[in-house]
Amino acid sequence: MSSSFAIDPSAVVWSVPEAERVQALASRPLLVLLHGRGSHENDLFALAPLLPSQAVIASVRAPLALGDGFSWFPVGEPGLPSLVAADAAVSAVLEWLDTVPAMGPVGLLGFSQGGAMTLHLARHAPERFAAFVNLAGFVIQGEAPADERLEVLRPPVFWGRDAADPVIPQSAIERTVAWLPSHSTLTTRLYSGIGHSISRDELDDVNEFLAANLR
Repeated sequence: MSSSFAIDPSAVVWSVPEAERVQALASRPLLVLLHGRGSHENDLFALAPLLPSQAVIASVRAPLALGDGFSWFPVGEPGLPSLVAADAAVSAVLEWLDTVPAMGPVGLLGFSQGGAMTLHLARHAPERFAAFVNLAGFVIQGEAPADERLEVLRPPVFWGRDAADPVIPQSAIERTVAWLPSHSTLTTRLYSGIGHSISRDELDDVNEFLAANLR
């Protein structure tokens, strides 16, 4: 399984041209975007103009093809992805990040399945990241290596969603509600009427969160 879980560096979309990237990453924070199931790297990157201008933004393509898009892990029972597959996806992101010359703080922003990935990355390598933004995502069921450390580290996590999200199962929401408060310094916001999407008000709150934690 691990051989198929790899990030294609040529598919990463950057907000800074390659010729300027090393210098930019030496003095500016890096914000990594993780798209949702069946989407692609250009989807969340479209939000780049609405995200903090001081950050270097990198939007990553998930490793598994799914229809016309890509997925971080195979689709199984909704809200209950394979822990082994999620772990492999996390390893792929961390291996890619090892090749990025980021000198400043690194933040993660993910939507839906990508939001689940931000939290799962926190559960494997919390010290590598300064802030985690989970939009319409959830905590994956099962144990992860850094769960006990997170109870002490309590890194900053922003969780935004619609309470009536029609896509994420209630069981996954309840699992996340129970887990996040004891494993993070949590900022949680509800946005009525947005369904399974991202609103401008939500992005305003995300920017405020990142300004405080990604510097």
